[in-house]
Amino acid sequence: MYNVAITGTGVFTPSEVITNDDLVASFNAYADLYNAENAAEIESGAVEAKTQSSAEFIFAASGIEKRYVLNRSGVLDPARMYPALPARADDTPSYMAEIGVDAAEKAIAAAGLQASDIDLVICAASNMERAYPAIGVEIQQLLGASGFAFDMNVACSSATFGIQTASDTIRAGSIRRALVVNPEICSAHLEWRDRDCHFIFGDVATATLLERDEDLTRPHFKVKSTRCATQFSNNIRNNNGFLRRTHDAMGDQRDMQFMQNGRKVFKEVLPLVSQHIADHLVAEGVQATDLKRLWLHQANKSMNDYIGKRVLGRTPEAGEQPNILQDYANTSSAGSIIAFSQNSDDMQAGETGLICSFGAGYSVGSVIVTRA
Repeated sequence: MYNVAITGTGVFTPSEVITNDDLVASFNAYADLYNAENAAEIESGAVEAKTQSSAEFIFAASGIEKRYVLNRSGVLDPARMYPALPARADDTPSYMAEIGVDAAEKAIAAAGLQASDIDLVICAASNMERAYPAIGVEIQQLLGASGFAFDMNVACSSATFGIQTASDTIRAGSIRRALVVNPEICSAHLEWRDRDCHFIFGDVATATLLERDEDLTRPHFKVKSTRCATQFSNNIRNNNGFLRRTHDAMGDQRDMQFMQNGRKVFKEVLPLVSQHIADHLVAEGVQATDLKRLWLHQANKSMNDYIGKRVLGRTPEAGEQPNILQDYANTSSAGSIIAFSQNSDDMQAGETGLICSFGAGYSVGSVIVTRA
């Protein structure tokens, strides 16, 4: 059995930004169009009028202030309200592979390695651009990595589940190094016409490089332990599963995009995650007071504040539980990795932290790491 270390991370951030004010202006224009087109039905009570959104509502509900997206114009077009991502030719890199390679190359450079040093690429994300061939294999080809690759999907927990899978493969001696890549094009599975969730998601890609912890002299985090758990629930669901779609092809099949019962999710997921983390710490002999940092899934500020308080037994101090969703919004599996990548360089040797992601499934994954 081999020990495992995280030796590099990378983050791809799109160049286009949508602020809450931008989003509200677009959504409210759409709502006005809808209400005008359906005035008679609304008057008769057959159709419910669309309620306008506001930046204050969005921030209070989520803590989000803006989000990065691959295509701003399509999302903000009141007559469209979804990203304009034209189909690409088969001999052209897919959108997911393109942004995944960017993050992966940054992680490889941070680790001081070459792509040819990689033995395994896992593309772990909430939605796949196609069923096959695997996006992971495409990323492997574009990078020039060796070994093998595959895709996996555990919704918002995909990154931590990918880290456990890669870690177990390294521990067993099958490989020396692995990349877990999380290209999340969440703007394409979001229903931007739904006031209750139109503000939640953004686009990003992250990558985590793991390797055998053998005589490493470069900065790294020792992976002390990983743990995953699932419990079936319909309260967060996407029946479509693929990125490209049109309203014409779908009609008004609302259940073909991201849906959630927010109140039930809040009530059921938070105790599940808090207990999962507590049990993981106990199993590894780690006290809550030992944790220097919590890098949590970035879904909702209130959820993270609740979990941080439950785990630590007190309100987290500044920097102990970093949030990045005010800038990135919910980026599904990538959120906890962004938080880790941007808020770990100051960790001192011997200090311990925990990466945790959770979401649809229900699913929860946690990774205990110690600065080498």
